[in-house]
Amino acid sequence: MIAIVLAALVALLVSLFGTRSFIRFLVKHHYGQFIRQDGPTSHLTKRGTPTMGGVVILVAALLGWGAGSLATSRAPSASAWLVMFLTCGLGFIGFLDDYTKIRRQRSLGLSPLAKMVGQGVVGVVFAILVLQFPNGNGLKPASTKISFLRDTPVDLAFAGTALGVILFVVWANFLVTAWSNAVNLTDGLDGLATGASMIVFGAYLMVTVWQINQNCQRFVESTTACYEVRDPRDLAIIAAALMGACFGFLWWNASPAKIFMGDTGALALGGALAGISIVSRTEILAAIIGGLFVIILMSDVIQIGYFKATGRRVFKMAPLHHHFELTGWGEVTIVIRFWLIAALCAGLGMGLFYGEWVVT
Repeated sequence: MIAIVLAALVALLVSLFGTRSFIRFLVKHHYGQFIRQDGPTSHLTKRGTPTMGGVVILVAALLGWGAGSLATSRAPSASAWLVMFLTCGLGFIGFLDDYTKIRRQRSLGLSPLAKMVGQGVVGVVFAILVLQFPNGNGLKPASTKISFLRDTPVDLAFAGTALGVILFVVWANFLVTAWSNAVNLTDGLDGLATGASMIVFGAYLMVTVWQINQNCQRFVESTTACYEVRDPRDLAIIAAALMGACFGFLWWNASPAKIFMGDTGALALGGALAGISIVSRTEILAAIIGGLFVIILMSDVIQIGYFKATGRRVFKMAPLHHHFELTGWGEVTIVIRFWLIAALCAGLGMGLFYGEWVVT
């Protein structure tokens, strides 16, 4: 438990004090945000606000993870390395996107194809490696089974290992792309994505701590209620570090934002959520815990799909938070109410997770 608390504390302090210094650096070099012209007109006043704050979130999370790992007096596990690889890999793609926007002085960064290829490469490498590295008990970081609260009987390797690996790579990449884009779409109002991410990683901290205490590897004889997760302690350390990093960054990202996380932070946090859900064997539960992200992603999908089919719009503007802006809600009101929705979703997810253990 000391390692988990230390990870959160170090990440929080690095993010809280590091963000202030990073803002000064960005302002000095004129690294400001460019606002898309088709967005709400009220956002034009945010033009020039420093961006790429996700760099601080990543550094803080890495240092928090490192401090927590040192406190355990053992090397980080394969699960931890792979989740952080996915997080940093997507964060690097986001950084390239943010830097391209700044260098070209426009609101568009990498092309959609370039971002898709980058996400795909990182996702494929992660998906292949996460099925390797069995520990002394034969457990690997992930399995080819679809998971909800734990692995379900639905196995992607129903027709053999080779097909199972291929289908798992497709499934894992779907999750990586969906979560990274969902967090990216949510990052449209001051503090919205940061606060929601803090809540979600806080929920996953509770889930992984419970998996530590009820892990099958701790019992001589496996029980139906225990969790076959390879490295829950390392996942708890990572979740704590990410929560702390978001907490510290939110101090500067809350309205009126002094800095934006940019794609650097949004893609990294989405990748971290995807990675933790896969390695903790809670892939479908993540859609409940991170329900706000799902709602916002689906609002964009519905808007685009309905417009292409009928030529009309369901919402005044997508994603959903912009719809409420155009209906007259204040930005702070939207953010706080959406945080409440995020907390309700996280609470529901944790309730289902704990409730299933109680009745099993």
